[in-house]
Amino acid sequence: MHDRSPEILHNARAWDKLARQQVPLAQPAKDADLVEPLSQVDPLGWLGGSVRGLRLLCLAAGGGRHGAIYAAAGAQVTVADISGEMLALDRAVAAERGLALQTVETSMDNLAMFPAGTFDVVIHPVSTCYVADVGKVFSEVARVTRPGGLYVSQHKSPVSLQAEVRASDGTVRLREPYYRSGPLPAEAPCRLREAGTLEFLHRWEQLLGGICRAGFVIEDLVEPRHAEADAEFGSFGHRAQFVAPYVRIKARRRSSESNFSFLCAQ
Repeated sequence: MHDRSPEILHNARAWDKLARQQVPLAQPAKDADLVEPLSQVDPLGWLGGSVRGLRLLCLAAGGGRHGAIYAAAGAQVTVADISGEMLALDRAVAAERGLALQTVETSMDNLAMFPAGTFDVVIHPVSTCYVADVGKVFSEVARVTRPGGLYVSQHKSPVSLQAEVRASDGTVRLREPYYRSGPLPAEAPCRLREAGTLEFLHRWEQLLGGICRAGFVIEDLVEPRHAEADAEFGSFGHRAQFVAPYVRIKARRRSSESNFSFLCAQ
C-alpha cells in the first residue's frame, strides 16, 4: 500500500466504520437492480446501451452496488476504493450472485497499479469531496483511460457544500466561503454529509477545468433533480428546491493533444 495522506487515512477509517454500520451507501445491489442493470445507473444512455465486454473501473465505488450492477450488465469490472470494508461487500455480493469482478484497495488519486489506457470506461460516483487535491484524481483517471474512453463522474456541487445543511427560515444561506482551504466543518449525519468523514469544497474551475486540463472533453453535464415541491420543511427534498446538491458529468478522453489544440483554435 502506498503512503497515504492524513485525510485519506482518516476517510478510509471513517468508511470502514460506515460499512460496518450498513449505512445506505453500504447496501449491496438488490435483485431488482440486476434485472435491467444499466437502467439503474445510466438513465441518460451515456454508455450507449451496453457495456458488455468493456473494461470498466468503478472508482471510489465500493459498497456492493455499482460493481455488481455493471458486472451483471456484462462489463469486465474492477472496483477501487480506500475502504477494505466497503470492498468486502463487493466481494460478498459477487460470490453470492456468481458475478466476476476484481477489487483493489487504493485511493482514487493513486492508480499506479494500472497501466496507462487500461480502461474503456471509468465510473466515478460522488466521492471527490473526500480528497484535498482533486487535480491528482483527474490526472490519474486520464492516465488509465484509453483514448476515446469515457469518464462518467458525479460530484457534490460546491454551492451545496457552501450552504447550510438544513434550511432554518424557509431559505438556505451560504455559510462557507467559496475560496476556502482545509476540510469543511463537521456536520450531523444526513443525506448530504457522511458521518465522521473529512470533506473538501472544490470550485467549478477545479472540477470542470480540472477534468479538461487532465485530458478530457466534457460532452454533457446534468444536475440530477432532487427537489420536491411538497417536501417537508427542512428536508433534503425541500433544500434541493434552492440548491442542486449534485452534478453528473460525461467526459471523453482526448485522442491526442494536437486534436484538442485544433478544436480550440476553431
